[in-house]
Amino acid sequence: MIKVDFYEIGNIEDKKLEFAVIVAEFKNEYIFVKHKDRDTWELPGGHREVDESIDKAGERELFEETGVRTYSIEGVYDYSVTIDSNTRFGRLFYAKIEKLDELPEFEIKEIGFFKDIPDNLTYAKIQPELYKKVLKYF
Repeated sequence: MIKVDFYEIGNIEDKKLEFAVIVAEFKNEYIFVKHKDRDTWELPGGHREVDESIDKAGERELFEETGVRTYSIEGVYDYSVTIDSNTRFGRLFYAKIEKLDELPEFEIKEIGFFKDIPDNLTYAKIQPELYKKVLKYF
């Protein structure tokens, strides 16, 4: 069983935040990406690096996975995902993209633009919850 919960920013200890996930909007569409090793769509995001703030992780992941150059980004919620009895935490961001550049040579092979959440998601029981929560926020 998978359970997703949301928290106001600041209610989860910073050191527990492992992931940064970004709902990124560009020209009234949302960006989803395909990892080089998968054929499914996912929101941009990833793991926080050692000695990196969670906010910097969000900015870094957004660039690495989309090639964004001009944007605004803000933390919206912290969240947890519990699978069986294992709970992990992350921060959910919203980014408004003004300008994209070439996709950097990292782990993403393709970016897509969607009016709504696409079918064929990598994390189909988690990412729709994150996506919907950001849309409700705005």
